[in-house]
Amino acid sequence: MEKTLVDFVKVLRTAEVKVSPAETLDAMTALKVVGYEDRVLFKNTLSMLLSKNPEEKETFESCFEKFFTFDDVMPANEDATSDSEPDDQFEDERSDSNASGQPGGKGSGQGGGQGNASGESTEEDDQDMPSPTSALGQLLLQGSRSDLMIKMAEAGRAVEVNQIVVFTQKGLYTRKIMDQMGLKALQDEITELQNDTGAGERRLAGKLKRARDQLRDQVRDYVEKQFFLHADEHGKQLREELLKKVKLSNLEKRNFKDVQEIVFKMAKKLVSIHSKRRKTYKRGHLDLRKTLRKNMQYDGVFFDLKWKAVKVDRPKVMCICDVSGSVSNYSRFLLMFLYSLAEIIPKVRSFAFSSDLGEVTQLFRNSNLEDAMAKTMRDYGNGSTDYGQMLLDFRRTCMDDVDNKTTIIILGDARNNYGDPKAEIVREMYEKAKRVIWLNPEPRSNWQVGDAEMKKYAPNCHQTEVCNSLTHLERVVSNLLKFTA
Repeated sequence: MEKTLVDFVKVLRTAEVKVSPAETLDAMTALKVVGYEDRVLFKNTLSMLLSKNPEEKETFESCFEKFFTFDDVMPANEDATSDSEPDDQFEDERSDSNASGQPGGKGSGQGGGQGNASGESTEEDDQDMPSPTSALGQLLLQGSRSDLMIKMAEAGRAVEVNQIVVFTQKGLYTRKIMDQMGLKALQDEITELQNDTGAGERRLAGKLKRARDQLRDQVRDYVEKQFFLHADEHGKQLREELLKKVKLSNLEKRNFKDVQEIVFKMAKKLVSIHSKRRKTYKRGHLDLRKTLRKNMQYDGVFFDLKWKAVKVDRPKVMCICDVSGSVSNYSRFLLMFLYSLAEIIPKVRSFAFSSDLGEVTQLFRNSNLEDAMAKTMRDYGNGSTDYGQMLLDFRRTCMDDVDNKTTIIILGDARNNYGDPKAEIVREMYEKAKRVIWLNPEPRSNWQVGDAEMKKYAPNCHQTEVCNSLTHLERVVSNLLKFTA
């Protein structure tokens, strides 16, 4: 059962319920006390230990019902095994009433086939029919529903059906599970029985073929359930990983909603990492002054050591985004990132330009994201790109607010249409600010081609990075939160 619980925890993690190894061990310990017989108690125990908030409780409920429900497993076989006794008695009564040899109830020849298909057979037929020799054949005709269910689950675990990713793999995993359960031996037995001249052997072959076909349908249903339990989330994760790595300029409009969800998820992760951490202690770097002061009461004996610490403050950020047509997608998602991180970066001032620079900080604070993005693109995204004019506007309106605690992020391709780049203003930013970071969506090989001015801007920046995917954006923002003091 421990393996089953571990598999269930994997399903929860796939569905984005955070379950730690310690919580998994607690669940195993608790189940040793409460047992597995009472389904409600079993479910409530796991729910208390593995889900923490209403959202996770709802996800847990859905995952539990899918994972621990086996109502659809082998209903036909259950009928064939559990109902065989009443059917046999019914056949005996019909045989007694037709003892004169009259063809009652559809005759013995055709009736044998139909009776076997529905789980019915006469006592005389059963006496003439040999027992199956293959393990799977014995399980299908003589085993209980629970035994078959356990065998199917064990085979599924052996072939790792929980690794199914796409729907087209359903047939592959169905075949793997059948093989693992002993299909080859069953097929060989059916072939051998069909070649035999005895009537009982042929009846057994027909019965095994029908049971095999029923089993195949039910294994296929089992694999389909496993697909919806595991692969649906795996597929979502694969899609997210792909969207993280694809160039933002290649995204289609139909992907924007998915990407927006990924951005918010990334931002949530960064919030959880950085919102509480205000100090980083450097173990190994002794703060001698604080240690001596603290241990004066012990006559100078070092009972209480003090270590040097670097205080990590919330950064003061100015973000300048080129929203001209060639880089508008990149700017859209950087602004989206910063909008999502307002909880831990409250001092963000956002600017947009294609030629003239405009501040959009209040617009983002007072409007929802979609309206703010649309208005920004409409008001500032239609002009001809002019970095020189943007830098002049920044010097006139914002340079006095830049100090040694300010980080300036510029996102753009630095293509200035052969105008004056005003690189000396970037130099002023470099001298006044704590950091100047330039994020360019183009590959470095294009930074000195055509009207690109990165060769003039880059020497005046603390950091220049290629940034054209969500993965790049996440890395930049994470580093900003980690190292800005």
